[in-house]
This record gives sequence, C-alpha cells and structure tokens, in this order.
Amino acid sequence: MNSLTVALLQQSCNASREANVAACIQGIRKASLLGAKLVVLPELHNGSYFPQNEDTSLFDLAEPIPGPSTDLFSAAAREFGVVLVTSLFERRAAGLYHNTAVVFDSDGSMAGKYRKMHIPDDPAFYEKFYFTPGDLGFNPIQTSVGKLGVLVCWDQWFPEAARLMALAGAELLIYPTAIGWDPLDAADEQERQLNAWVTVQRGHAVANGTPVIAVNRVGHEADPAGIGSGIRFWGNSFVAGCQGEFLCQVGNDSEELLTCRIDLRRGEAVRRIWPFLRDRRIDAYGDLLLRYRD
Repeated sequence: MNSLTVALLQQSCNASREANVAACIQGIRKASLLGAKLVVLPELHNGSYFPQNEDTSLFDLAEPIPGPSTDLFSAAAREFGVVLVTSLFERRAAGLYHNTAVVFDSDGSMAGKYRKMHIPDDPAFYEKFYFTPGDLGFNPIQTSVGKLGVLVCWDQWFPEAARLMALAGAELLIYPTAIGWDPLDAADEQERQLNAWVTVQRGHAVANGTPVIAVNRVGHEADPAGIGSGIRFWGNSFVAGCQGEFLCQVGNDSEELLTCRIDLRRGEAVRRIWPFLRDRRIDAYGDLLLRYRD
C-alpha cells in the first residue's frame, strides 16, 4: 500500500451516550463514503469528559472489553469497511479500570488494544482517580492498513512513548485526545498551550520519520460539580507528515470530519536522509531509566 486515506472525527460530546455514539456512527459512515480506510475517533468519545472531578458513581460508566461498545463499533467497522480506532472507559475488574483504545480491522475483528500509559492528575483532569496506568506496553497494532502506534492524549507529551512505538515498527503514530483550555486563562496563555501541543507532536513525527494523527474533541463542557469553569476543548485536529509538515488541520470552534491522504512511502525516503534511528547512541542512554539524575 503506497498511500492511505485517513479520517479524523473532531466532535463535541455530552452526557448522552446514545447521541454521542450516533454521531460517531454517522461520522464513520460519511468517512467511508469519502474514501477513508482508517477512521480515528477522539478520546472517550462515548460521553462527556467525566474526570473533571472525582465521583465514585462515575465508575458505572465503564464497561468490559469485549462488551456493548466493542460489539457496536466492530459492526460499524465491518459494515463500512474501515479500520477504526476507538477510545473506551474499560472495566477490567472491580476497582480496576483503564482508559483504553480499541482498534477494529475492516472485517470487524478486534485487531488489538492499548491501555493509556501516562495518566494525568491536574485541575479538571483528575484521571488518576479513575484510570490505572496501562500494562500492555508500547506495541503497535497490526491492521490491514499497516502497523498503528496508538497512544492516548497525555501520552502525546512523552517522546519516549513515540520512540518506542517507532522502534517496534509503527508506520503511523495516532493520538486520540481530549484536551482543552481553562476558559478563564488569558488568550496568550491559551495560545502558548495550543502551540506547545501541536509542536511536540510534530516533533514526534520528525524525530521518528513517522506521520502523526491527532484527533481532539471540541466545544465547552461545564464542570458537573459546578466548582470550576469547565473545559473548552480546543479541537485543532491534524495530520503531520514525517518531516512535521501539516498534511491537514482544522480549527478550534466546530465539529469537523477531516480527511487526507498520507503517502506511506515517504517515511522510508525521509529516514534515508535523516537517519536518526541509525545514529542513536543506545550505549549511552542508560540514565533514561532514572526518574532524575541527582
């Protein structure tokens, strides 16, 4: 396969699972009609972003894998003939939950899953209360469109995660995301945060010679507890080529179905002129296993 048409569903979400899922299915259907063979949904797309506060009753939102959502999205992948990257709140056992990406191949089979490894704990992003860090490692998922290095949101800030996926043969780096601003932050601070988010992921594409797909949700979601100002998810979903160039990008204020074609041959060509993997000093990187060099 020399090229691949991908689709990113930048959507707003609310507390209605039925409405969110219906929007996902509609987006997948439209993407397939536009020729997409890979469709990526944003992080935790089945509901509102519940980790804005800590509430034990919200663990009821989690579901097993396989379970109702995997059955539904498996059927969608099969019906529309696409490889589909989804993001679910996984109930593994009582008291053990994960933020899990599940990938379906175009025949509806479950190609694999990835449990989010890096878990944030920041104001309005209290994910450590809900999610156990992943234990499946950084392993690409083999699909009919290639080996997908699927990571999730907070993982996107860590070059180690992208590198390990690339070293395991990932042909694409994919980041389902739910990230946004505190609406009370000053405009210049919001701009710095957004630019940092875009820049670090474009850096992963450059450093690894691997295209990056980042799909975010959009819109304002109020704090259910009424304490904070909520989150304004900043959208800006994009695809970057393996030299960090934008292949496609959308803005921060509307739902979008973004499609673009990725030339899968360019990674090989770029790695020949920028052989970062060849020149890595693996003999000198042992201290990366330390928390900090005191």
